[in-house]
Amino acid sequence: MNIKALEKTALSIRALSMDAIQKANSGHPGICLGAAELGAVLYGEILRHDPSTPKWADRDRFILSAGHGSMFLYSLLYLAGYPGISMEDIKTFRQIGSHAAGHPEYGLIPGIEATTGPLGQGFAMSVGMAIAETMLAARFNTGKRKIIDHYTYVLAGDGCLMEGVSSEASSLAGHLGLGKLIVFYDYNKITIDGSTDLAFTEDTAKRYEAYGWQVLKGSMYDFEGIARLVAEAKADKERPCIIILTSIIGKGSPNKQGTADSHGAPLGAEELAAAKDALGIPEDFYVAPEAAAYFKGKQAEWKEARESWKAEFKAWSEENPEKRAEWDLFHAGKAVPARNPAFAVGDKLATRSAGNKALAAVAAANQNLVGGSADLKGPNAVGFAGGVYSAADRKGRYIHFGIREFAMAAISNGIQLHGGLRAFCSTFMVFGDYLRPALRLSALMKQPVIYVLTHDSIYVGEDGPTHQPVEHLASFRAMPGLRVLRPGDAEETAEAWSMAMERLEGPTVLGFTRQNLTVYPKDDPDWKNTIRTGAYVVKKAEGGKPDIVIIATGSEVGLSLEAAAKTGKKVQVVSMISRELFESQPAAIREALIPQGVRVICCEAGVKTGWERWAKPEDIFSLERFGDSGPANKVAEALGFTAAALAALIER
Repeated sequence: MNIKALEKTALSIRALSMDAIQKANSGHPGICLGAAELGAVLYGEILRHDPSTPKWADRDRFILSAGHGSMFLYSLLYLAGYPGISMEDIKTFRQIGSHAAGHPEYGLIPGIEATTGPLGQGFAMSVGMAIAETMLAARFNTGKRKIIDHYTYVLAGDGCLMEGVSSEASSLAGHLGLGKLIVFYDYNKITIDGSTDLAFTEDTAKRYEAYGWQVLKGSMYDFEGIARLVAEAKADKERPCIIILTSIIGKGSPNKQGTADSHGAPLGAEELAAAKDALGIPEDFYVAPEAAAYFKGKQAEWKEARESWKAEFKAWSEENPEKRAEWDLFHAGKAVPARNPAFAVGDKLATRSAGNKALAAVAAANQNLVGGSADLKGPNAVGFAGGVYSAADRKGRYIHFGIREFAMAAISNGIQLHGGLRAFCSTFMVFGDYLRPALRLSALMKQPVIYVLTHDSIYVGEDGPTHQPVEHLASFRAMPGLRVLRPGDAEETAEAWSMAMERLEGPTVLGFTRQNLTVYPKDDPDWKNTIRTGAYVVKKAEGGKPDIVIIATGSEVGLSLEAAAKTGKKVQVVSMISRELFESQPAAIREALIPQGVRVICCEAGVKTGWERWAKPEDIFSLERFGDSGPANKVAEALGFTAAALAALIER
């Protein structure tokens, strides 16, 4: 271990970070200065990676959960020679057009494994990556060769450990015995408001011991000590490990180190000059020659390790052609079309039940589909053949996430980000509120995680308003990059699952019912294709141009058909499975379904928000209040949400 080179690397991390943050007049220098030694030894000696091939399948993953310290990561990626980040990016940190964004953004620079910043989510995503590693290893490794054998490393701070999502994820990681997950805890006891003693005095070590983790302790500033701790962590194959590294926030800043002043604001010109003088930094944006030479010398070593794996992979491929074909399928980045279940007009079943039949078909065709629910396997109807994933069986595909919605979604993001697998997760739609921050990161990172959210309206019934979503569909549709699919019967549900699997550029919410719905006839003979525009005509108006077009979603399509039959009007009923998808279509497609100049009524058992584009406020048949407790149909009657009431609106 070249201690001098590592010291110069740590110095370079501090220099680049201080200057970039000062020039931007924005940023978080504390962790960059305080954890520089860890960064140096991690990227120089511990991490198994090759910057020349950043997406190497068997690389170690590093997640900066404390994403506010982004200059820590950018400095290391630059020093290590990752493509996509330049000195100009660092000099324009946090500016429009710079690859060095305020927080690490997945896809912006190779080497950024996940978008982090919302504290705790990086930690939880790392659990998903560790799960994915074990799943792929169990599926593809043989007694003779290991082609998947890597670690997931995390840098987390006090804020990450305070956020509840890390607790949820840590509990599950301990239960699952994820021995290749290693978390470095930057233990500096400072947050924005001051000392952690203000609000965080628990014994973290005991907490993680209780979770079933290996707990180790050391100094942030002992290179060899950190390496020994990592070796000790790796020796325990049964438990994830948290390495608590005592540190000084803002280390090297003479007057601000160890204080909250160094956490989330530039040091200031005077303190920056004092820090450079104290550290012996001779110029702006300084990279020590010894650090540059050290990483240049590492290139051949890193490449050799990757080439060695490549040779092993080639030999494995020749020995296991069937496994290699499956590997290629897993990593192709697209779904295999499924043979959807068949349903008949008049069949009555909940779309959650139809969804289970569709899931079975999709999972059979796509062996890399993995996922589960937040303790709602039966109610969500998301069980499928493939076994249960556990510490004892890494080949299982169904994950019991426990009652941990937020961690479930974040872990699903991590599984998806890892590569090779397709992730889904499930809960009641109303509990989408618990997982929303992770769903937002799915959208921000453009990850095609599938969210199966059942019990999608007041028709949940007896559980009452706490379990009856009314505002949720509108709030999901407001999220950029998220697609919401709400099918109206079993046939549409099968197509919805196919559409979700086909979508690769972002997440999809599948909104399914608890109550039974009748499969209805469809006047559009090509509806299975038309539905991919986001909507199609279920029932054409008799006698030509309609008097009224009803746009309905989900269970309200059947309600609209019933209401239309009660009137003497020429009514055309449109099932709009995805409003945001339909609204993105060319005008000609939209007007073919919803002719201009025709009165439009929108029908959905939720708030009217967003439907104003399609109908006048008085023509939106919606719910503007929370629900009630009672049998589903009685709740609808009490709220005036009935076919008779809709028919009266049509006639008005």
